[in-house]
Amino acid sequence: MKLTILSALALFLMSSLALAQTQPAPKAPDATEPPKFEYVEMKTSAGTIILELNREKAPITVENFLRYVAKRHYDGTIFHRVIQDFVIQGGGLDVNKREKPTDPPIINEHKNGLKNKRGTISMARKPDPNSATSQFFINVEDNDGTKKYDLDRPPGYAVFGRVIHGMDVVDAIRNAPVGRNDMPEKPVVIERVTRITEEDVRKYLEKEKAEKAEKADKPAEPDKK
Repeated sequence: MKLTILSALALFLMSSLALAQTQPAPKAPDATEPPKFEYVEMKTSAGTIILELNREKAPITVENFLRYVAKRHYDGTIFHRVIQDFVIQGGGLDVNKREKPTDPPIINEHKNGLKNKRGTISMARKPDPNSATSQFFINVEDNDGTKKYDLDRPPGYAVFGRVIHGMDVVDAIRNAPVGRNDMPEKPVVIERVTRITEEDVRKYLEKEKAEKAEKADKPAEPDKK
């Protein structure tokens, strides 16, 4: 009886070992896999805007935007279309209001689950859904159908990121006086757009937090009469 139990136990252990050997080894993380998010600093004549780009949700659109950043396409362009309750749009015209040459258009990634909410950045395009090149816009209101505009209704406009610092700058631009074709009377220039690291972003946000705290602790000055 004891021999039978020992034999069964030995058989069980041998079977378990054989099964373990046939199981595939856990897949090692791909060191070349791109990060889920990229970050860019957009310096404008109205102030600095920091953007978080969602490579995981909109890989083609983010890669396209970063290509234009790398070739300095956006440097010296303007926000040429400003609608106070809608969007601020730029990335296509230089300071002389001339359209800059672009790369071929990309496909529309609007079905990525990201919505045209306030503070998000999306690709501008022509009536053809797959015609976006370099121009983008930042939503200054919720334009997802919950208010006046619905940019998520098919064929939609592809959201590929959001503002994480500088919405006060965005709001300053949206409130700029405009003239013909919704173009600001005084040019709002995108001076330079560069990629930055997550650590750079952390420093930006910490600095912003410290400045707000300092401002809150500062006693109000008495009214001068």
